[in-house]
Amino acid sequence: MKTIFLTLLFILTLEAKERIVSLSPSITEIVYALKKGDALVATSDFSLYPKEAQSLPIIGSYSSPHLEKIIALSPTLVVAQEFNQEILEQLKRFGIKTLILKLQTIEDIKSSISKLATELHADSKTLTDEINDAIKNAPKSKTPHKVMIVYGLHEDIRSGIYIAGNDIFFNDIISLCNNTNAYTSNQTNQPVLGYENVIALNPDQIIILHSRASNPHVNEEKALSMWHSIPTNASKNRRITVVDESYINIPSHRVALSIERLCYEMSR
Repeated sequence: MKTIFLTLLFILTLEAKERIVSLSPSITEIVYALKKGDALVATSDFSLYPKEAQSLPIIGSYSSPHLEKIIALSPTLVVAQEFNQEILEQLKRFGIKTLILKLQTIEDIKSSISKLATELHADSKTLTDEINDAIKNAPKSKTPHKVMIVYGLHEDIRSGIYIAGNDIFFNDIISLCNNTNAYTSNQTNQPVLGYENVIALNPDQIIILHSRASNPHVNEEKALSMWHSIPTNASKNRRITVVDESYINIPSHRVALSIERLCYEMSR
């Protein structure tokens, strides 16, 4: 009788063990930060932080995860962002529990950290406090100016560049540092601009988010020379800088680091 009881207890323990699949690097980071990384059984590509995440099975890209791979892992919970709505609907048909997080603005990030913590029976206070402290202590620009944040360093921008628009955490950071976004339209949070558009916006400062690890072949000197040749206040005043930080594009709890780093650049 005792043997049967212990066997049943073991089976129930196995069934109760959380098996989480994360569909984005940001979510993977948050799960680990909530001290629930042991429950992760898979994630999307580009999930590089923390280092333990690099050993997890990959279920595809964060924009195109593989349904069959996810189902084969028998997850108890699949956590994703809003753009994964279609695959989440498919997973629900298989009886798999899902959770959607919105990670656009800083408030979204804080809210989603708390939401995921509640789901996982974890404590989110330390993470949200770190973000709030970063907001409170962010260096403020003594002279408010127009800032343009560019995704990626390229030697030629004739095919267009992506920049940070509105309704995104980069826009929040620009504002809390006492500046304004050079891009004022509300049409999109990641607009694509051409050469003429950059001139028309005439930013006072340009911050280029570049990863030498993922894009090591770009000629940085040539790329910066091109940016300085564009007639803008930023080039005139030599306020074009490159920021290379692994966390900078990730809307996770590490947005606290992005606030500190980017506000420092804007207040110099």
